[in-house]
Amino acid sequence: MDFEKGEVLLFDKPLKWTSFDLVRKVRGLIRIKKVGHAGTLDPLATGLMIICTGKMTKQIDTFQAQIKEYTGTFKLGATTPCYDMEQPEDATFPTEHISEQMIREMVNQFTGVISQLPPPHSAVKIDGKRAYELARKGKEVKMKSREVTIEAFEITGINMPEVSFRIVCSKGTYIRSIAHDFGKVLGSGAYLTSLCRTRIGEFRLENAMQLADFSALVSTQSTKSE
Repeated sequence: MDFEKGEVLLFDKPLKWTSFDLVRKVRGLIRIKKVGHAGTLDPLATGLMIICTGKMTKQIDTFQAQIKEYTGTFKLGATTPCYDMEQPEDATFPTEHISEQMIREMVNQFTGVISQLPPPHSAVKIDGKRAYELARKGKEVKMKSREVTIEAFEITGINMPEVSFRIVCSKGTYIRSIAHDFGKVLGSGAYLTSLCRTRIGEFRLENAMQLADFSALVSTQSTKSE
């Protein structure tokens, strides 16, 4: 591999790592500065991340613009301030009125071009500061709605209060917001309990490396070049 000339590396991001944690680790292993990722994953999400090195960092915007596929679960009957499990539940709601048929029918409201509000605890910038920085300080965060495209939304399992799903969506879609809004339309609440990115364009998670495998690969390459 020629990291200076440019490589496109596929990784399975570990749980609780930030996207920058992974970039920083890769940068340290290959010992060059020009390393970047093509699309953030929240710390509590796992799955596919594209890391570009050297001259291939010029392709980051192209990769970021491609459609994404996710699988995961959300819990009905409660909400959290961040719309996922990073913070404890702040409210509970009834779920007795929710049937499996209702859940499957509501998917149609979240397919196609939809308007959504990013979570208050997100990396969206407000007056030059990240929204999550303001939210964590207890300041009111007013998010602006944005249009995103949901190409596919499939309910893959229901085991109340947990619902499993698969979503194919455009750049900029917040799956946490879909979970939150899904709870609302059901007359209840919901938040994301797990998330895995399985595809970015034609790049797939099954072709991604674990960090330990990449570390061994770099070590072997360094030994051969000495």
